[in-house]
Amino acid sequence: MRAVDKAYAAVRSGIIEGRYEPSARITEQEVAVAAGVSRTPAREALRRLHAEGLVTFTPNVGAVVAHWTQADADEIFDLRALLESHAAARAAKYVSSETLADMRVCAMSQLKEARQRGEGHLDRISLLNSRFHRLLLAAANSPRLDQALASLLEAPLIMKTFRRYSIDSLERSALHHLELVQAFEAQDSEWAASVMRAHILAAKVAIKPD
Repeated sequence: MRAVDKAYAAVRSGIIEGRYEPSARITEQEVAVAAGVSRTPAREALRRLHAEGLVTFTPNVGAVVAHWTQADADEIFDLRALLESHAAARAAKYVSSETLADMRVCAMSQLKEARQRGEGHLDRISLLNSRFHRLLLAAANSPRLDQALASLLEAPLIMKTFRRYSIDSLERSALHHLELVQAFEAQDSEWAASVMRAHILAAKVAIKPD
């Protein structure tokens, strides 16, 4: 792995897993030490994260972990509703039986977690949700969509959106995933796109503050 890729992966995982909190400063030296690289690839890694919207640059401060407002969250989910509904329509045409089986297992596991709500279930649901959407995107077979959705798909993990979900919303999210699997089995692009749009817009409402 190239030094810049190593530095990029180290900081990106730190942001997603919450080791770097929103608005926290990240120095090139800190990245270099954490990733075991020099400051040049550390600097390039921060620039790449800035391009993805995960890091901002503040005068006289440097790199800072992005802090997303409710307006930012609304825009992210509006964009996802547009792009992922298109991805779902494509996936209905191209998804393989192996990927479809993986998606069903993922959705069933998410539904089980939503209903049983054992210790740590929200973290597991978040990871299962992210995996499901990434499987779907891969099934859509579109490099352009991959690029457009690269950072948007990490937003729920970074914002820890599932901590704002009601019990009903958690179960509804998993049931949407199961319905998407059914739409893919039927190879029905319109059904898949409709379910995905409803799924993303329901998530947008679920995370709004009371």
